[in-house]
Amino acid sequence: MRPARRGRRLGLVLTLVLALGGCAGVALRPGSTVPLVPEVDLQRYAGDWFVVAHIPTERDADSHNAVENYSLLPDGRIATTYRNRLGGFGGRHKLMTPTARVVPGTGNALWAMRFQIPGTPLVWPVDYEYRIAHLAPDYSLAIIARSQRDYLWIFQRSAEFSEADLERYRRLIAGWGYDASRLQRVPQQWPNPADGSLPPRGPHPSFGLSP
Repeated sequence: MRPARRGRRLGLVLTLVLALGGCAGVALRPGSTVPLVPEVDLQRYAGDWFVVAHIPTERDADSHNAVENYSLLPDGRIATTYRNRLGGFGGRHKLMTPTARVVPGTGNALWAMRFQIPGTPLVWPVDYEYRIAHLAPDYSLAIIARSQRDYLWIFQRSAEFSEADLERYRRLIAGWGYDASRLQRVPQQWPNPADGSLPPRGPHPSFGLSP
């Protein structure tokens, strides 16, 4: 990209960032039909998760072997590393490294997530809701939902997820007001049949943390 064009693009991004500055903020919505677990032990919640099912955004609708890691940062924020393959087990690698902060007074169950603007060192000044709506007592499974009932993710410590499991959680989220027919499995197969790779572990090195 030519310097002048790059400068114009960066200028447009900065203008958009400033315009969106007033949109930041995730608030507790007591009237939501989507539950919020009463308490989350962040130390137990941290670590690696397999994304086994989701109602996806447009950006990850064809995910394969999706894995997420949460690591606690010294300043209290939560480093998030999302890795997957798009379009198949041998598809394009995708990496996202947003950071989250806990919304006070929510028992660590409601987070505000911020993402980096692609192609820049800037971060969107918009908080995206991350709502821990269901958590197994042994921290083996979690469901991340949103008050708007648009997107949803099911995480497990194990990559195994049966059709019976899928149907069970469809019934659960239907009770929250979701269109449960949109819930779909995220294909997980390890070692990866395309290249023999094993699940990636730990945070991305950009956070300066050890796995």
